[in-house]
Parts: sequence; structure tokens; C-alpha cells
Amino acid sequence: MTRTQRALGPLFWLILLAALAGMAVTASLGRWQLSRAAEKESLQAQIDERTRQPAIDGRALLAPATPEARQALVHRAVQLQGTWLPEHTVYLDNRQMQGRPGFFVLTPLRLEGDPGAVVLVQRGWAPRNFQDRMQLPPVQTDPGLVQLTGRVAPPPSRLYEFEGGDSAKGSSRIRQNLDLAAFGAETGLALAPLTVLQTGGAAEGLLRDWPVIGAGVDKHYGYAFQWFGLCGLIALLYVWFQIVRRFLRPRRQPGA
Repeated sequence: MTRTQRALGPLFWLILLAALAGMAVTASLGRWQLSRAAEKESLQAQIDERTRQPAIDGRALLAPATPEARQALVHRAVQLQGTWLPEHTVYLDNRQMQGRPGFFVLTPLRLEGDPGAVVLVQRGWAPRNFQDRMQLPPVQTDPGLVQLTGRVAPPPSRLYEFEGGDSAKGSSRIRQNLDLAAFGAETGLALAPLTVLQTGGAAEGLLRDWPVIGAGVDKHYGYAFQWFGLCGLIALLYVWFQIVRRFLRPRRQPGA
């Protein structure tokens, strides 16, 4: 049996199949990430288009009756006029802004001209007193009629909490999460199914340095680059160890 025949034994073919399988899997994952990036680019185009549209008012915010129509309003600019309901202010704990932990402060706003219409406004972020964790931050809430600008947003994102946590009905103002429907039933307010993220500079003891709206396109391109890079690495290692070192690299001549 020649040297080449010994080199092309079962182990050679097994390694070849494993390399081909690894390249196929990593290449397909890279293509999948590119398809996800294309979807996110389409979503980002929709978000950008909504942010460029004229601001809506409270009536337009309450008008949609279907989930699809409500979703079409998310990220739209909005201008509201109404009266704060500070007795129902809620402080969502463990929320960060500028890398600092604290509270997201949420207060219902009763819309002017429709006493039964109430919108929950995410007013901004306030730091927490870690010496007294039950102390609420000083937040100024103007009485009477107020005007504010913002953008339409879904309810605040949920954080992990243990069963029976402090977001239960009738708990303190400091909560981990807030369910919009449950909060409406708890307070007796006819809350709009969407919230408003108040924008503008820091005021009333609150920061409003909200994250830039983005669909996360760049991360999918990064993942695709990693998968395609891994695919190329598998091919390179296979060629080096299975072909170059076995068949093409000059062999050392035996001594005399």
C-alpha cells in the first residue's frame, strides 16, 4: 500500500465530511443573519418614516381599535395637553440611564377635553437613594393644565421578578414591573393601550436621555461576519492540515 493510499484512509474522509458539514452549517447561519439584517433594515426604514411624520394629538392616540392600528402609531411624535394625576405616580425600579441605576417615573395624564381619556406617560429617570431604598426621589409635578411632547411607545419593558413581587395590585409606588391593563383596573382609570415617552431636556428632577430608536441592524451584520469568518477558518485549517502538510509540504530527506 502506497503512502498516498494510506493517507486517504477512513480518517481522511471522516475529517473531510466533518469539515464540509461545519462549513455548510456556519455558511447557512451567516446567510440567515444577513436575512435577519434585511428584515431589520426594513423595520428601521418604517421607524424612520414614522419619526418624520407630523406629531399626533391625544385623540389620534386613543382612536385605533385594533392591535395593528395601534402598532402603526408606535414611535410617532405626539403632543399632549392635560392634567397630571400625581396620586397614581409609579416608580419602576432597577432602570438605568447614562449607566446609573434608578427609577423610571410614570404618571397618568388626563387629557384635556375628554375627562375619561388617560394616557400613562413615561416622564423620565430619577436616581435612587441607596442609603434609604424606600425613599422616593424628589420629582416636581406641575398642577393644572400642562403641555408636553414625546413619542408613542409600548408599555415599559418587563424585568425579571420573583412570584409575588412588589408589582402586585395595591403594592407601594416602587415596583419592578407594571402591567398596563392591571394598573388600569387597580386605579379605575381608562388607560390608553399605549404609553407616551416624554422627550425634551432634563427638568422636574428627571433625565430624559432615552436610547436612540434603532432596530439593531448592525449586530446581525456582526454575527454574519463571525459565522462567515468561522466558515473560512474551517476551510483554511482543513487545507493546511489535510492537504498542505500531508501532500504538498516538502519532506525532510533521511540522513545518509
